[in-house]
Amino acid sequence: MTTTHRVPIADAGSDTESSTVAAVHHEADGDDWLVFCHGLRSDKSGSYEQRCRRAVEAGYNAIRFDCRGCGESDGAFVESTLETRLTDLRHVVDHFDPDSYALFGSSFGGKVAFHAAAADDRVTAVATRAPVTTNGAFDEYRAAVDREGEWTFDTGERIDRRFFDALDRHPFDDIVATLSVPVAIFHGGDDAVVDPADSFEAARRLETDVCLERFAGEDHRFSRAGERRLLDRLFGWLEWA
Repeated sequence: MTTTHRVPIADAGSDTESSTVAAVHHEADGDDWLVFCHGLRSDKSGSYEQRCRRAVEAGYNAIRFDCRGCGESDGAFVESTLETRLTDLRHVVDHFDPDSYALFGSSFGGKVAFHAAAADDRVTAVATRAPVTTNGAFDEYRAAVDREGEWTFDTGERIDRRFFDALDRHPFDDIVATLSVPVAIFHGGDDAVVDPADSFEAARRLETDVCLERFAGEDHRFSRAGERRLLDRLFGWLEWA
């Protein structure tokens, strides 16, 4: 069974519910949970629906949701930072209230998943696809924001100084120092958006169990065949983790 929820998000320091995010629960029998974090300019649709269906087949209650400013959630994209996404994820998890859960994050969602896992004892494992682990992935956008005050993508979405201020407050060093759960990193060998070398360096630095797989011939967006292989490897790894 699949149900859609509107999860209230209170402003920091306020008791009022000022906005909501859209979340979808794919229900399964049992107590295992897997929560998906989409990328910077993505949302909960598309591949995430298929991933959640596969998760249910593997026995997981699966959650996909839109961060504020994305998809069907409230808010403006320009206000969506790493910190607001971490807040949204925390509220979504608290809404469903699992005793424990695993995280899957893609691209910028991988960075969200890493930082969330380091701060929440309920997280039992983190899997990522092409995760952002260095701020250098956004150097082009940062330079434009420094010059002009903001960057506008070809789709009209904007980021400004707030995005980079939040990013700088959460370096990957924080993850290295605190993350203790098993980690899986899957990365396309031909990724031209997030350098695969970043994932190899992240795996080297992490002081926990790490599974790192390079998918030859896959770019930042995986092919259908690559996505099928990814899901096979993901749920095989989760069974172990």
